[in-house]
Amino acid sequence: MSNPIFNTQAFPKQFSESGRRRFTMDQRGQVTEQPQQDDRPYAQQHGMPGQGGVAAPQAAPQDLEPMTYDDVIRKTLVSFLVVLLGAGVSVTVGATSPALLMVLVVVGLLGGLGLGLVNSFKKEPNPALILAYSACQGLLLGGISMLLEMQFPGIVLQAVLGTVIVFGSVLALFRSGKVRATPKLTKMFMVAGMAYFVFSLVNVGLMMFGGTDSMFGLRGEMPLLGLALGALGILLATYSLVMDFTNIQEGVDAGVAKRFGWAAAFGLTVSLVWLYIELLRIIAIVRSMAE
Repeated sequence: MSNPIFNTQAFPKQFSESGRRRFTMDQRGQVTEQPQQDDRPYAQQHGMPGQGGVAAPQAAPQDLEPMTYDDVIRKTLVSFLVVLLGAGVSVTVGATSPALLMVLVVVGLLGGLGLGLVNSFKKEPNPALILAYSACQGLLLGGISMLLEMQFPGIVLQAVLGTVIVFGSVLALFRSGKVRATPKLTKMFMVAGMAYFVFSLVNVGLMMFGGTDSMFGLRGEMPLLGLALGALGILLATYSLVMDFTNIQEGVDAGVAKRFGWAAAFGLTVSLVWLYIELLRIIAIVRSMAE
């Protein structure tokens, strides 16, 4: 039900060389702009914008404003506000019509999958599409959370606290310099993420077309497999956050255009939604085994 590999393209191919501006001062105190260089080791090695040798279009004056951490935070908060609004719609509808709730869950699942892929591979971030993705994920999260909360009271709070703890821990470790995205780890992430994504699609297909009666598909029918896959999913989502932080830091340092803050917000939304769903699911499996 998650979108495990979107974040590998959540912030790539979007830095244009026109967005990176560097200046030097000569001995007479005159400031001149240097030619742009291609020297971002992690970002450029993993499909960050500026690759391919294609000339970037002339930027509008407002696009010359650089992306900042505050700007990324604001856009991410807007994205999560839309997620919460979508979740509120699902919960409100679910309280009166369980059948319609399932429709919203399916709409959220398919809409999130499609919009996630579209946003992942767009060269330029589109705020409307990113917020539409957030709304779909909200519908999905609200529906799933409501159904599981009725079956396992308190599970939503547990999953939310777990998500906050993991996010805070990863951010603290990243800021301390103890964790960073590296080319080797990223290649491993890509391979594992692709395999996980394929399994998730097959599992969802079985659930939608009657191949399994379990709410979690094969994960629910084989709880130990579900726990193992859940642990893998949490590890992948955690590293996805590390990639997000690395991309954002390099984007701010490079002075990329302000509009790419939406790409950063999209990446963080994908990673946190993915992490929450994995935690919610693994807690549900553990509690069902304990009954």
